[in-house]
Amino acid sequence: MNDMKTIAEKDRGTVLHPFTQLKDFAGGKIGDPTIITGGKGIHIQDAQGHSYIDGFAGLYCVNIGYGRTEVAEAIARQAYQLAYYHTYAAHTTEQLANLSDRLVRMAPGKACKVFYGLSGSDANETQAKLVWYYNNLRGQPRKKKIISRERGYHGCSVISGSMTGMSFYHDHMDLPFAGILHTGAPHYYWGAEPGETEESFSRRRAGELEELIVREGPETVGAFIAEPVLGTGGITPPPSGYWREIQAVLRRYDILLIADEVICGFGRTGADFGSRLYEMEPDLVTVAKGLTSGYVPLSAAIVGERVYAVMEEAADRVGAFSHGYTYSGHPVAAAAANAVLDIVEKERLSERARIVGLHFMKRLKERFDQLEIVGEVRGVGLLGAVEFVADRETKRRFDPQLKVGARISKAARDRGLIARAMPHGDILGFAPPLVVTESEIDEIVERAYRATRQVMDELAKE
Repeated sequence: MNDMKTIAEKDRGTVLHPFTQLKDFAGGKIGDPTIITGGKGIHIQDAQGHSYIDGFAGLYCVNIGYGRTEVAEAIARQAYQLAYYHTYAAHTTEQLANLSDRLVRMAPGKACKVFYGLSGSDANETQAKLVWYYNNLRGQPRKKKIISRERGYHGCSVISGSMTGMSFYHDHMDLPFAGILHTGAPHYYWGAEPGETEESFSRRRAGELEELIVREGPETVGAFIAEPVLGTGGITPPPSGYWREIQAVLRRYDILLIADEVICGFGRTGADFGSRLYEMEPDLVTVAKGLTSGYVPLSAAIVGERVYAVMEEAADRVGAFSHGYTYSGHPVAAAAANAVLDIVEKERLSERARIVGLHFMKRLKERFDQLEIVGEVRGVGLLGAVEFVADRETKRRFDPQLKVGARISKAARDRGLIARAMPHGDILGFAPPLVVTESEIDEIVERAYRATRQVMDELAKE
């Protein structure tokens, strides 16, 4: 334990942690860092000997569960054979060529090429550059603006952070950059007008998008980026008819569709890709997280025929494609991805997520719909959320100072369950590994329910 104390002190003194209150952490106000020491299946362990059900799969990413030795062995084999080489100037490796062929064949839309990075953020930076490059090459240098959605999440870097539609990612960071626009979130519960059906709401959101495009000038708008299912913005599946209506607008004005599949891809929604579930036809597709189940960093920008054909045709005129990273197509990461996708296919994890996901939503609704502080239970596949309100009849929110969502998340953690307090509301989010069983789902729901009842009792006394 003394060694763990030393590690905690080193961490506090040297690590700049993301999304952590820096002064409180530096001063010890929020306690020592949680030192994670191991994991197996859907469980992780910390240095204090505590075991937790990871109801959020790390950050939506450990789809195959923890401790899969098949992946560790694939990583080791590749590292022994060739730990690194770059992909500049047409260099490649066997693992990378096989992975790229695999992704092109399985991706939604008319995919034909794959560019690699290390995170969803950098992959969406690449997508933005591809939009600009594509329109420059085809003689439309003004068609550069990218439209995202309020509450959409696309990363934390400069342009991807600008595309993210949550203000706290922008505050004090000089974001968003000019040329990044936002339109309304597809959340029927909060956005619908009285008496409005889901179909009508979807048409209105598409109409608002069209109004924005016309106001800005269609000749200036290059792309629309969106997650098939809103992730960090609240785990919100789209309302009925949404993607049909949105895509009709994009086609009308010659605007590329970027599907951000970082969370949804590789089975999370109960389909191999969220785009396929919702009949989206993307021109560009962003993947990460489930690509390697988080075992090593890897992301990909999958390029469709429409975009690539323009790039290839212009090559004699403009020269080499001048974009790349030192670690693009890293051979160890490619080996890990192939091993992970082997597991996803062999164990039919997309289908498993669909079947177990139906049980998950049934159990969430059975337990939470009865509670007077629950406004909405929602989800698809193995994505789920419970949103809490002070008054379910009027949809009145809790006072933010009460931090209801965060308190329920902490109470769940005290019971050995990691479930995430989502931003922009009092929301408890779930995204367990796709290997979760129905009995484990029952335990996740029960622990979350008991945590919620605890906080309800506390609120009644305040």
